[in-house]
Amino acid sequence: MRKTTSKKLSSLFLLGITFSIFIACKKDSTPAVPNKEKPTIFFNVQPADPKSGKVDMNVMNWNDKTYFLGTDSLKIGFVQGKMITDYLAKTDPAKLDRNGDGIIGYVLCIGDPGHKDSRGRTEAVRKSLGTWDDSFDAKRAKEGKAIVGGKEYKILELDSKVMTGPDGTMWNADAATEAMSNWVTKLDTQIDMVISNNDQMAMGCLQVSNYPAGLPIFGFDAVADALESIKSGKLTGTVSQNADAQMASIMQILRNLLDGLPSNEILESGFTKPDQYGNQIPVSIDYNPETKAITLNGIAITKENCQEFITEKRFETVKQTKAPAKKVFFSTYNETDLFMTTKVRPAAFHYAPLYNLKLSVFGGDGQNESSLLDKFTNLNKYDAYVIGIIRQNSGQDYLDKLKY
Repeated sequence: MRKTTSKKLSSLFLLGITFSIFIACKKDSTPAVPNKEKPTIFFNVQPADPKSGKVDMNVMNWNDKTYFLGTDSLKIGFVQGKMITDYLAKTDPAKLDRNGDGIIGYVLCIGDPGHKDSRGRTEAVRKSLGTWDDSFDAKRAKEGKAIVGGKEYKILELDSKVMTGPDGTMWNADAATEAMSNWVTKLDTQIDMVISNNDQMAMGCLQVSNYPAGLPIFGFDAVADALESIKSGKLTGTVSQNADAQMASIMQILRNLLDGLPSNEILESGFTKPDQYGNQIPVSIDYNPETKAITLNGIAITKENCQEFITEKRFETVKQTKAPAKKVFFSTYNETDLFMTTKVRPAAFHYAPLYNLKLSVFGGDGQNESSLLDKFTNLNKYDAYVIGIIRQNSGQDYLDKLKY
């Protein structure tokens, strides 16, 4: 009896050893990928020096799977600038020049002087109107000129202001409402045009009770309220950053990287040719290998074409794939920003599942880096990262989180 028990115990012991070896071998055969080697895409704001604008290549060279995807802030700023000069060129000067002084005066709502998009849009619109003085400053602008209804007119920036709320938030609509009310009281009929770095501030301007009827006003971002205001004739124009194309492109690139495509196919598969699942996004992307920046163009929206943008149209050429499921950490710089909440997130949540990517989305407060960095936890469980930083010079802070 004892001999039989001994044999059973020996068998169980050997079985345990075999099982342990099997588990160990299985674990070793599929080692975890270090965060350092995972795809990492910065979007909306590319890590850079806020003063010089020089891209932080230490961050961008984190690994060979690191890219920036978004828009060129200056280039897309010129889309707004051209929209304004086109408007001036076809407008009757007698209707635009409200006090008949021969000068087209405008006021400018500035979002955040430390943000590349705000700086790029301000520089571009001033250059378009000839009021750029070769240095970014909310209060500095020279006299410019533009064609208005076939005749050259002087252009003058009457005033500009960084729209900061009582809580320190930038791009603040309430601050724009207060500023616009003061401008109308102080400058009255000298104001012939209002320009804003984004739609939220432009819509804030329109909220004032003394806003002059018919005074042209231009925004940026093409949020839903702005598009409806263009349709009704309150807002003159805005610029789409093409969030739909941005999010579809990010998911396509992540899929290509996660599937291990060679570097020469990362920006071709799914763009210039169908990917292995048959998907192809009908957008044109520009790539700067020196800064690893992938950029898309913006679209000017006025009353003539706003209807086609009011209803979101997703790319029908992107359909459900049978790719392996992957988890993606996705962060936005501000969880209350209208562009992020009404454009970026809905598009991201539409395209991610089609590429079999499961998103975990986190947002900051748009001001304090810690509001977003504190949410960078349990990072090892993700297969890729999409990072929307708050400040241009904070890229390394986020990479430091990925090291652990």
